[in-house]
This record gives sequence, C-alpha cells and structure tokens, in this order.
Amino acid sequence: MSKHPTLLQQFRSFYHQNRLNDLEIAIEYFSVFGGTSWNVDTTKPLFELISSKILKNYTYIHTDITKLTYSNKLSHALLSASATGDRRVYSSYKRARLSREEGNEALHALLRSELIELEYSLERPMREEDDNSDKLSFISPFMRFWFAFVSPYYKTIKEGDFSEVEKAFSNREQGFSDLIFEKLCQAFLKKSFSEDPIVEIGSYWDKNAEIDILAKTKSGKLIAGSCKYTNAKVKKTELARLKEKCTLAELEPDMYVIFGKNGFSSELKALKGNELKLFTLKSLKPLVEEIKEKELIPCEGKKY
Repeated sequence: MSKHPTLLQQFRSFYHQNRLNDLEIAIEYFSVFGGTSWNVDTTKPLFELISSKILKNYTYIHTDITKLTYSNKLSHALLSASATGDRRVYSSYKRARLSREEGNEALHALLRSELIELEYSLERPMREEDDNSDKLSFISPFMRFWFAFVSPYYKTIKEGDFSEVEKAFSNREQGFSDLIFEKLCQAFLKKSFSEDPIVEIGSYWDKNAEIDILAKTKSGKLIAGSCKYTNAKVKKTELARLKEKCTLAELEPDMYVIFGKNGFSSELKALKGNELKLFTLKSLKPLVEEIKEKELIPCEGKKY
C-alpha cells in the first residue's frame, strides 16, 4: 500500500471497520471522519459526533494539525478557501485574499506537508486567463471538513460555543458529500469497464463548463458523466445538460454515464443503451465487497 491510501482505500476501510451496510450513511459520515481511522458510531446523529469527537477535542487535534502546517497562517487561509470554494488554485488564492506570490508559497508548503495534492482537468487547455487552473484536493476527507467548518470558527469553539459551526454545517451539509460521491463514482466506473479498460479518468473544467466525470478507454473511447447526489430522481434534462456541457467544452463523447443517488425518471430510463449507462447509489456496492483483511487500513479507535 502506498504511503497515502487512496480515497477508495480509506472509504472501504471506514465502511468495514465501522460495520456499515448502508452506503448513504457511510458516505455522509465518511465525508467528515474519513481518513482518521477512528471508530464512528453511525447510529448517533452526525453533529452529535462532530461535537463529541472533534469540537470538544479541538485543542488536541489543532495541535496535531499545526505540526503539519507549522501554524502557517497563509497555509491555513488557503486550506479554508479551498475547502469552502470551488477548489481551483487561483480562485482559492483570491478567496483567501492572498497575492499570487503568497499563494504559491502556501501551496508549495502544503504540497510538501502532503495535506493536499493537485488535481488536473482532463483534456485541459490550461489557459491562466480563463482561470482553468488545477484544483486542490485534500488527501483525507477529515482535513477538508476541519478547514471548512472548524478552523474558521476556532475562537468560539475554544470558548465552548459550537453554534457557529452547527449553523455553517447545517447550511452546507446537504451538498458536502457531493465530492465524495463523485470520486467514488469515478472509482466504480474505472473498475467496471473490464472489456475495454479505462486508462484515464477524472473531471473536466474550463471557463465554460464543468463535467463531473471524463474518462478514456484503452480503445480510445471518450466517456462523459454526471453525478447527482440528491433525493429526487434524475430527469431527462440532466442528460441534456451533460451534452450541452460537452458541446461547450468541444468534446464528443462516445458514451454518457449518469449516477443518481435515488434513481431516474421513466423518461431517462427509456433512453438507456450502448450510448447511455445509468447507475444508482446501490450500483456502488461492489466497491466495498470482497475485501481482504490485509487491504484494510488499521483502525486506531478513538484517538482523542
């Protein structure tokens, strides 16, 4: 296993070591505690666990995190900007109110600390004036949570007041798991194409369009995909939007894939075929099945 486990490796370990059987619950709690290797009781409300395991232990966790960031204010500003924004490097600099020089300094320090890594747009034109910069990707979901909801409110947290965190989290909770779902969908897609293996997969973004999934197969086929982590059934209009994005990006996919948390409308299902594949949250179950013990990341239990 590599020094830094992949997101899929972290998720599989989290799922099995906490004895879960519900993917939706797993994704929701993993979005907060992923990468910590702590035991998590998912029968308890999520914010109750956030309060007891994270906020009440703020001082101890903060001390450990500053060992990685060297208490660098520029780094902390950039991490919070990335965790709460669109993750693009240059827009994160602006959000953190950092000059290009300060941003670059903070970025290089964070890359050395291995808290984050750079994510690239597939088929990228990479023109700076379009702000089509790379994106910042947190190595662990927990760090993303920390710098989105804990670090910005440290003053009131230290006073034992968690109301600011609770309000901020409740406002963003519904969409906070979207990124995790998207990454798991990419991992599933890569594993599911056995006859014509996927050789490259990721996301695409430029100034005109953002596409959740873009993949290339060994034979040269291009796959574009959309991920909708909502309770509503995905409608036919989502396929139209995906095609429009591809047109704006000047891409001509051979196949479209749509992942919908809770299924699809009958109109969209009627379009399924060689050029359109549809997957639900349940489709991802193979990601957490048939795992050998040696593949799991050791669980440390409650660290704080």
